[in-house]
Amino acid sequence: MGIFSVTIELEKPADPETVKRVDKIMVDTGSELSWVGSDRLREVGIEVRKKDQPFVMANGQTITRDLGYAIIRSGDFETIDEVVFAREGDLQLLGARTLEGFNATVDTHRKRLVAAGPMPAAGNRRPGNDAEQALQMLG
Repeated sequence: MGIFSVTIELEKPADPETVKRVDKIMVDTGSELSWVGSDRLREVGIEVRKKDQPFVMANGQTITRDLGYAIIRSGDFETIDEVVFAREGDLQLLGARTLEGFNATVDTHRKRLVAAGPMPAAGNRRPGNDAEQALQMLG
């Protein structure tokens, strides 16, 4: 995959007045979560909600980092997600879960995010195929 970066905005879910911009955050579909500098998250007022969560690095090393919740925007895309409080020396990354929340895919040739299109959903209810019948079949 080609490496590229985007600009994001961060917002505290309970405080839409405080928005901070983060330039040049690397898009990384190999990272589950998004990683943003601790100082920037604190500037927005993002609070630690999960302390010392374990992560396995590409080299096999296990580290711990804190997590919080943030609204994340990039262009027309927006989602709420867990974010990692990155420390000095950590990369700032836009991870796969945030991209999924954006309902965006990665255009590696143009180095940008693009809308993924309609999201999958459960089918419409059809006669003879409702949830009660499915449960009866299981039990």
